[in-house]
Amino acid sequence: MSRTLMVLLCTVLIGATRAPALEPTEILVVANTSNAKSVRLARYYCQKRGIPAGRIIPVALGAALRDSISRADYERRLARPIRRIFATREDTAPIKCLVTTYGIPFRVGRRGPEANAERRVKTLRDRLRRVEESLARMEDQKQTGTVEHNAQRRKVMQLKADIDRIMGVETEASVDSELSLVLAGAYELHRWQPNHLRGMTPQPFKTLMISRIDGPTYNIAQGLIDKALVAEANGLKGVAYVDSRGMLDKNAYGFYDQSLRDLAMLTQLKTSLPVKEERTGALFEPNSCPQAALYCGWYSVGKYVDAFEFVPGAVGFHIASYEAVQLRGAKSTQWCPSLLREGITATLGPVAEPYLHTFPQPRYFFGELFAGRCLVEAFYRTKPFNSWQLVLIGDPLYRPFGKR
Repeated sequence: MSRTLMVLLCTVLIGATRAPALEPTEILVVANTSNAKSVRLARYYCQKRGIPAGRIIPVALGAALRDSISRADYERRLARPIRRIFATREDTAPIKCLVTTYGIPFRVGRRGPEANAERRVKTLRDRLRRVEESLARMEDQKQTGTVEHNAQRRKVMQLKADIDRIMGVETEASVDSELSLVLAGAYELHRWQPNHLRGMTPQPFKTLMISRIDGPTYNIAQGLIDKALVAEANGLKGVAYVDSRGMLDKNAYGFYDQSLRDLAMLTQLKTSLPVKEERTGALFEPNSCPQAALYCGWYSVGKYVDAFEFVPGAVGFHIASYEAVQLRGAKSTQWCPSLLREGITATLGPVAEPYLHTFPQPRYFFGELFAGRCLVEAFYRTKPFNSWQLVLIGDPLYRPFGKR
């Protein structure tokens, strides 16, 4: 059996293991009480999805529509009120998911340097200088590739990472990804933490699933709810578009490119949707993708191509850096705001440089949807990390293939 067929078989079998689906009673909705549209959208979502009364968490973050929140304000004005709700209300025991709404910032800033940072960093930089000098001598003596040379290179990388961690470098994140660990206690903010919901095995501590109903305008955000309900009622119909690059490299790029090709085959095996592929370095041409129900592709950083006519219920994402930095951008050419303006119902993207390996693998993410799981479950069963850069946009309860 070929490697690709074995991978697809494993994907099908994994998707066949069913867990109880997320229920409206397991959701809390976070609304900015200082912003009337945020409150209106939260109430609208609760009404449309039958979420019980009293399940809106009120937070006061100011009337202005803000994309970012400082680390201090995140802790004081957002995380702390949410923790208080969980600590004081008995009806929060079954909660598995938070929904953030239009009016809640989607980026949280970096923390400041750690205690005694200047002294500690000076010590580390002295060590780094000595290791780099030793490494340079080894390279001059043509000792590259030896066990000792490789060990010295690893020391350099570790020392640089330690300096960055102490100074607070790469401690910014998406608000939603940080909220996944809002009940987890203290943890390291530098870079990422493993997603303990991956695979949905029982965990000894609480990790929450987070999805965001948001977009360039209030109407677009509300439309994510309406289009999901339409697709669930009528069934998702259309074409699946998969844009790989024909890469066969044995590295991360080749790995994700193969995952896109596997997705195309899996879609044919598990759905009735016709599949159209682009397997070269080019992207789908403008206006070449009518009736788009699914989309996944890469790699056009910040340069959306207006190729798609999305049907209600369409799900898709573009693997590239920074594509949700301007999530509410009315004229942004990044992929997340552009996809939302063009009518997609659910998407995901990073609010800062995420690194390729932090994206869900396409074949697994869509495979979970094909198995009948809801949007937020598919995301958290396949995303590698929390406290990092990705944000999921769409109705978390949306099940595009729920009737299968």
